[in-house]
Amino acid sequence: METTRFETFFDAIIAIIITVLVLKVPQPATPTIGAILKLNTIFIAYLISFLTLYNLWYANHNLLKIIDIIDNSAVWSYGAMTFILSLLPYFTLWLANDINSIPAETMFGLIFIFTHIFNRLATKSIYRSNPYNKQLIELNFDSHIQSIPLIILIIGFILTYTIYAPGIYVSCLLAVIFWISLSKIKRGCNNGN
Repeated sequence: METTRFETFFDAIIAIIITVLVLKVPQPATPTIGAILKLNTIFIAYLISFLTLYNLWYANHNLLKIIDIIDNSAVWSYGAMTFILSLLPYFTLWLANDINSIPAETMFGLIFIFTHIFNRLATKSIYRSNPYNKQLIELNFDSHIQSIPLIILIIGFILTYTIYAPGIYVSCLLAVIFWISLSKIKRGCNNGN
């Protein structure tokens, strides 16, 4: 499949998910700063989800612009990831309404774990199907450092099930921050070459 056509589809899906996500953010009870501040967990959950979607879009945009064709395994991996991402608004709101709920924490964390796994599978498929693409080789998307956000999420699960109920919530935020930082570092290193 041509990447331009696929990228347009993926961009549209991400835009729709972000739109649904923001529509799930409730209005404050009263038009005051205090009422807005009471919604802090909702805004933080929204921020985590938005940053994840945006960074995923941006990373895939940069990946897809250096190749011309993707194979079926990448398309199916993206399809599975898109399905998981489409559930993000629902589970973001569930978590935001009660960040101490272990089932809500678990489902929110699983969304991030499955998204990470399917994104890695799609990236590896693209890497495998373009073994002679010099730009792709230079970017080294196959680095083991890409697994650190997953490790952070697993630590969040351990915290949630042992000593700190919002552990997954916090670990998702830290994983997204690390993922964004990693992307910036990679772009900086590649621009320096």
